[in-house]
Amino acid sequence: MQRINHSTGSKWEPVIGYSRTVRTGQLVFVSGTTASGADGNIVGIGDPGAQTRQILKNITAALAAVGAKPEHVVRTRIYLTDISRWEDVGRAHGEVFGEIRPATAMVEVARLISPEIMVEIEADAVVPA
Repeated sequence: MQRINHSTGSKWEPVIGYSRTVRTGQLVFVSGTTASGADGNIVGIGDPGAQTRQILKNITAALAAVGAKPEHVVRTRIYLTDISRWEDVGRAHGEVFGEIRPATAMVEVARLISPEIMVEIEADAVVPA
């Protein structure tokens, strides 16, 4: 079975040793994704809803790079540094996945890799044969 590793050129990928997206057959896995913009800077500092919207744009691009679409997503995992802001994050997640309705989890974490990052999301997808 062919394996496709897709990297975005993020400064973290070679340091940590991971791919943004891995596709093996019909299965697609998107690594924990943050709200980095095209310039590498975090979008939406202080606004978890804005960060979530940027993250989901990044995830959509990562899926497309290996031939998948948001409607193929079957699970997301949302890591949030302030669970009291869950509604902002949930609404933004629902803008993309409201009709798709993947399984999901939203978990509060003490912190993420940089202090300005409030949200990180992983996604798993299954592409129809």
